Amino acid sequence: MNNSLLYCLAASSLALSFFFEHTPASPAVTTAAPVAAEASLFSAFSGDDEDKPATVASSRDSLAYNYYSQTLGLKLAFNEDKNLLQTVTDWIGTPYSYGNNSKKGTDCSGFVTRVFKEVYGITLQRSSRSMFQNVKHVAKTEMQSGDLVFFRRGPGQPIYHVGIYLQDGKFAHSACNGGVMVSSLNQPYYHRNFYAAGRVATN
Repeated sequence: MNNSLLYCLAASSLALSFFFEHTPASPAVTTAAPVAAEASLFSAFSGDDEDKPATVASSRDSLAYNYYSQTLGLKLAFNEDKNLLQTVTDWIGTPYSYGNNSKKGTDCSGFVTRVFKEVYGITLQRSSRSMFQNVKHVAKTEMQSGDLVFFRRGPGQPIYHVGIYLQDGKFAHSACNGGVMVSSLNQPYYHRNFYAAGRVATN
């Protein structure tokens, strides 16, 4: 009788041992790795770059440049002035408003003065004509990113419009018929009215 009872207890013990050894892990255990991976991925794209591997910072730069490229319609080499591209991108779509220079509305010179203040810490003259008088004139073929482009309606006419040259013949400006946008100097209207380019001393 006692032996039978011992056999039964031993068999039950073996069965329970087998059950616990072969039972699948609980959901909390199986999902621990994906949760950790998600946390790692999230932390990689937040916070300061100095606390992350260089590859993560490089990935973030690539994403940023791709975004600027699509938004501004530029073919970027990923070594351009990111602050300028970001600032111009932030202003895209701002409506035109004569005499103003905020993101609620801005005219051409207002847009240029705000961008230069935000990117370079430089305070420019408020009007396009005054800007033209205080820049180093450069040839159209020698324009660089950040140079100013000036327009007038024919010989002898005053300068009436200014924008910021980006690259590949494209410039950012606030147009009265569309607000802040990127246009090409090859467009007939701007090609016909282009007057000169100027470089602002940034040091």
